[in-house]
Amino acid sequence: MVFSLTWLPDVLKIAGLKVSEVPGWQDRGRGDVGRIFGVICHHTATAKSAGGNMPTLNLLIKGRTDLHGPLAQLGLGRDGTFFIIAAGRANHAGAGRWQGLVNGNSNFIGIEAENSGLSDDPWNDVQMDAYRRGVAAILKRIGQPSKFCAGHKEYALPKGRKSDPSFDMDNFRLGVDPILKGNAPMSVLIPAVEPAHPGGTLPRPTLRRGLTGELTKIVQAKVGVKVDGNFGPKTEAAVRVFQRANGLAADGIVGPKTWLALDKVPNP
Repeated sequence: MVFSLTWLPDVLKIAGLKVSEVPGWQDRGRGDVGRIFGVICHHTATAKSAGGNMPTLNLLIKGRTDLHGPLAQLGLGRDGTFFIIAAGRANHAGAGRWQGLVNGNSNFIGIEAENSGLSDDPWNDVQMDAYRRGVAAILKRIGQPSKFCAGHKEYALPKGRKSDPSFDMDNFRLGVDPILKGNAPMSVLIPAVEPAHPGGTLPRPTLRRGLTGELTKIVQAKVGVKVDGNFGPKTEAAVRVFQRANGLAADGIVGPKTWLALDKVPNP
């Protein structure tokens, strides 16, 4: 059964955000949601030493021994990528109240951002910018002001039951407001193609999951996955590993900077 929140990836992409659709997300959920009034922000509380961009993803999909998944509709990686986990209801809120609403799982979209919540794991600017823009995009879609964005620590009852997210929610909402009102600059998108090459060589297009062709085969050969011309999840994961190893934003997208780094890899 396909659930209601199938609009999530398009809304986030229109906002200029990086999106990765987790297979099966359209029919994943603890039943369907009700009317969506807002967003509840979380952090994963995963140790920084876990490494990687979104090491909690599998847990958010499957849940814990004491709580069935999905545990959020969206995961937010350290590089600002939104992972679309579920289009249905998620077990993310528990008992609580915000703006008079008491059914967080049915009436709020949950975002779990990858962070330990500890002082030695500061939130990076890219992730926080994506967090604000993602929340603003959702609130704009449902026609709600920033006050309908709550931190889990604000929603949860009894008070003090939850401490996430670790950042100040009032300041966060102040950052969401200008985006909602159209007064904030757009985020910088990855160019669709490389800059023009000297000598007339055609610039290469930006590649991402879902694309096919000979250029994808070149990328696959250089990052060490099966060369079949289909830019699927395994190719995306290998590109992320390559990007991290080369000091690039690990978004799994082959744009101009990643192409330049790949050019330095000898052909197999």
